[in-house]
Amino acid sequence: MKFFVNFLSAFRIAAAFAIIPTLMFGMYWTTFILFLLGALSDWFDGFLARKYNVCTKLGGVMDHIGDKLLVVNTLIMLVVLMPVWFVVVPVIIMIARELYISGLREFLGTQKIEMPVPKARFSMGKIKTTLQMIAIVAFLMLLAVGSSVDISTDGTTIVKLIEILPVIGMWGIWLALLASVWSATQYTFTFVQKLKQIKK
Repeated sequence: MKFFVNFLSAFRIAAAFAIIPTLMFGMYWTTFILFLLGALSDWFDGFLARKYNVCTKLGGVMDHIGDKLLVVNTLIMLVVLMPVWFVVVPVIIMIARELYISGLREFLGTQKIEMPVPKARFSMGKIKTTLQMIAIVAFLMLLAVGSSVDISTDGTTIVKLIEILPVIGMWGIWLALLASVWSATQYTFTFVQKLKQIKK
């Protein structure tokens, strides 16, 4: 079971890099399926690791890397394909947030102090990741559906879907931005508390 859990994390890392060429070459349905499977594997490997008590440090690192790569790689590619301010701005801030948190962790690591990920079931970081994935799924489905149907002949259902997907994507990405900033604030307070250990 431990191998399977780690395999799911490894799959997510591979999917994160495979998404780049599939989007570049307009393989939108392939990208959509890859991302959806990657997002589902994120929940599934965590569930299995807890249920069968096979949590390991390596698995935790792979899970964390897989999550970040899957989301960040796809967001960057979406910015390339949809270079409008209401997509670009939140993506830039969220990626900057990831670099900021990594910098805090790296500094504390030089002092041999850990800054663990909050373990609460509904931590702001998890909410942020969930919202990001919902937004990305909506945008990828919009690209996939928009590239494979003829709006003039495929009926009102497809038209309504194409109209609602960008709304879901925009709400998702901006709510994810709010959760991202909130989460960064929480990490900052934790970092300040950890700094006190160094001074002592």
